[in-house]
Amino acid sequence: MRLACLLIATALVSAPLAVHAAPAGDAPMTASAKVPGLSLERVFASPSLNGPTPRGVKLSPDGRYLTLLRNRADDRERFDLWGFDRQKGTWSMLVDSLKLSSGRVLSEAEKMQRERQRIGDLKGIVSYDWASDSKTVMVPLDGELLLAGLDGTVRKVAGMTGAELNPRLGPQGDRIAFVRDSRLWVGPVDGKSPARAISPEEKAATVHWGEAEFVAQEELSRMSGFWWSPDEKRLAVERFDESGVGVVTRAAIGADGTRTYDQRYPAAGGANADVSLWLMDADGGHRVAVDLGDRQDMYLGRVDWAKDGKTVYVQRLDRAQTRLDMLAVDPATGKARVLFTEQARAKSWVNLGSNYRFLDDGSLIWWSERDGFGHLYRFRDGVWTQLTKGDWVVTDLVGVDEKAGRVYFAGTKDDVLAGQVYALSLKAPGKIERLTDLAFDNHATMDAKGQALIVTRSGDAQPPQSYLADATGKRLAWIEENRVAGDHAYAPYLAAHRPATFGTIPAADGTPLHYMMITPVMEPGKRYPVFTYHYGGPTANVVHKGWQGPLAQAIVARGYIYFALDNRGSENRGVDFGSAIWHAMGTVEVEDQLAGARWLKQQAYVDPARVSTFGWSYGGYMTLKMLEAHPGVWAAGIAVAPVTKWELYDTAYTERYLGNPKVDPQVYKAAGALENTGRISDPLLLVHGMADDNVVFENSSALIAKMQGEAVPFEMMLYPGYTHRISGPKVSQHLYETMFRFLDRNGAGTAGANSGK
Repeated sequence: MRLACLLIATALVSAPLAVHAAPAGDAPMTASAKVPGLSLERVFASPSLNGPTPRGVKLSPDGRYLTLLRNRADDRERFDLWGFDRQKGTWSMLVDSLKLSSGRVLSEAEKMQRERQRIGDLKGIVSYDWASDSKTVMVPLDGELLLAGLDGTVRKVAGMTGAELNPRLGPQGDRIAFVRDSRLWVGPVDGKSPARAISPEEKAATVHWGEAEFVAQEELSRMSGFWWSPDEKRLAVERFDESGVGVVTRAAIGADGTRTYDQRYPAAGGANADVSLWLMDADGGHRVAVDLGDRQDMYLGRVDWAKDGKTVYVQRLDRAQTRLDMLAVDPATGKARVLFTEQARAKSWVNLGSNYRFLDDGSLIWWSERDGFGHLYRFRDGVWTQLTKGDWVVTDLVGVDEKAGRVYFAGTKDDVLAGQVYALSLKAPGKIERLTDLAFDNHATMDAKGQALIVTRSGDAQPPQSYLADATGKRLAWIEENRVAGDHAYAPYLAAHRPATFGTIPAADGTPLHYMMITPVMEPGKRYPVFTYHYGGPTANVVHKGWQGPLAQAIVARGYIYFALDNRGSENRGVDFGSAIWHAMGTVEVEDQLAGARWLKQQAYVDPARVSTFGWSYGGYMTLKMLEAHPGVWAAGIAVAPVTKWELYDTAYTERYLGNPKVDPQVYKAAGALENTGRISDPLLLVHGMADDNVVFENSSALIAKMQGEAVPFEMMLYPGYTHRISGPKVSQHLYETMFRFLDRNGAGTAGANSGK
């Protein structure tokens, strides 16, 4: 369910920055003349109006080179590998993805994995891996494995068939491991001898070695199923058997026909894959099983080798996701002991993450919500020391400089809507130093030794830009300045750019809810329609101070006020705020969105009869629940790829928030969107991709049949061949034009408003 938030964030409310909030009830500034704005056609065309959007920015192990994936000006979805020599101050393209492409069609397994990673629409290079000697980079490209030298040379690794998944260099740079035909293979980097399978051959097609099972990829943010030891001599390898998982026949309805897939899908209340963890030599020898306890009732969360290779740390999460055990495992025997346990609060859950770091001295920097907010702790010799505290959250552990004893992290200490990067000393953690500019929303990564920062930031009229900084936060060089000037794609539209304003609206119980609003140039006495966007689900929030993306500007250019509100249940406000939806999806978040709608209708510049609402995935589900709960409040609702029956969604996500449907059937009945469809009286547009493998099309077909059987009118637009994303230069334009025509037809739009290029 992470996809929809990422998808809309990319298109609508991308990254973040600080703008002064208009006091509640005050009308936005007015102007006497309109300035031409953006068309939807231009929003989705190339070059991207966001400017260059680098991915995968990394420093070489020796720190000299900086590499990244950069998209092309003529094809915003195709990425090439570029490198920057910090000594010479020069950039060069290391791998031209178009020139070196084999033209192979991706395997179905890789396509599905890209869907899990939310990069299914990208082309060219989507990942790469530095060799330990800092001289070469391993690049998977269209079924080939390439080794790119910093001198511009590129050679193929021999023996690849195009069916390899997750290739990864060993820490010493001598071997490559990858998954092929559901087995783990290891081979030398130089290709002088062929790779060989090191996991045993299995008779059952349901058994996989070296892969992450479906729910690990989809809901636990774990894409890997094998882990190298530091000395490259042994590996920890996942094995899973999905024979007990129910089979769902999924139809991918395309323009030229329909394909069906028998997919093992762990629906809520059903069986998960049987997961085990094994330790073996790089040639497959000395294989031992790790003692994980009761495997039928747990998730394999994270696996890490200690820096000295003498311990494997395994995070074991119970199925209810209320208890997480950190296991310390003997690599020689597989015997495990519980190092510590993380326990969820009552009526809440444990948020599994990757914000932790094992240090050379055997201690651990660990993120926890044990005091009600996400903060950093140090675990040393069985003793916990809290490093950060307060009514704010640490959003990311950026890096650790062990030599200097400094910890770098991102968080909301200064502004919940504009993240900053900070540093603290392990010797005196109470003094926190901010390293970034409050005028921007900031994120960062670091090299392994914590010596250099790579900061990405954005502003209201500034698309994301990135720079290299030293450990004090001082900018050393731009990676991508992305300044909106000259030939920047957004420069012609900058004069018409409308700033976002922010504020809070009280929920029914008084809880402040953050909103964001962008208005067109206001004419005195005129009332405007409002296009509200919501997501509403857990592990996400949509209100940020920063670059809201060109789509929001195009919506405003059509004459709408663009509005978004983060309800209870969303991210970065602490455990109590997030846990409000525990066993109660479709209730409190609906009431919070109602508070937003009522507030809007009280504003003198809002037409109360033209407040519409739109959501995708969980947001689409929210649209249905909102129209069912409060007929007549919204002028129209748009639901894209909505969940309508939670029993159709997967175990790890759904049971985390709603429990097990076999135990709590009434919770599922109340949370579903099918029970009260007869209450929908406002115009509804239903949209779904007909090859959706995330929120399967059955969610919408069940809704369609139910509403038709009740003679409830609605409109519908289906996209053959499209998955949960429904994206592309022309199809995205079609989708949003469909939405705005729907609003116009139903009196909620701005027919005839400015929509010029």
